[in-house]
Amino acid sequence: MTSYAAQLREMAAMQARYNRELHPQWQKQGFAFHRAVWIECAELLDHYGWKWWQHQVPALAQVRLELVDIWHFGLSDLLCAGAVDDALAARMVALSDPSGGQDFRAAVEAMALISLRDQRFDVDAFVLAMNALPMSLDELHLAYIGKNVLNSFRQAHGYRDGSYVKAWDGREDNEHLVELAAQLNPASGTFTADLRAALEARYAQLAAS
Repeated sequence: MTSYAAQLREMAAMQARYNRELHPQWQKQGFAFHRAVWIECAELLDHYGWKWWQHQVPALAQVRLELVDIWHFGLSDLLCAGAVDDALAARMVALSDPSGGQDFRAAVEAMALISLRDQRFDVDAFVLAMNALPMSLDELHLAYIGKNVLNSFRQAHGYRDGSYVKAWDGREDNEHLVELAAQLNPASGTFTADLRAALEARYAQLAAS
């Protein structure tokens, strides 16, 4: 639990810092994080596949990134509620079981339902969806760091005013993120800086083409 508690504190600090980039008083703006969660659930299922009338192959790398997007909003909701602490880390560890078991689509729908009905993020439902994929807490932590770097990169390059180019050489930036992160050492103390530099280089090379 101790190691994940440290990971959770790191992610919370990164999320708070990113949210301050969007608005210095973000916790007082009443942002509808619960709405973002259920919308991301729908996007996630599009990547996973749900159409019985069409052949679909789950794009698991993108599914994991959608779970990470949900965690960004969920973590923000938890921070607003003052609920990010060692007790939360312990609960997530206790619930985590990446051996799978539950139907993934049903687990995602259960998470979306709570977001719609109760207008809040439910961490238990989130971890159960991770289990159903499966995705471990360590994988969540690593993927979160990567996506947080990309989110900050987007803001620095005009995401809010519409000038940011999201498709680089015909591929969404999320795909480039996964590819570039796989080429780096996540255990390195310079991982976030190295990933940011790699994104900068590829964006400069491909975004305008």
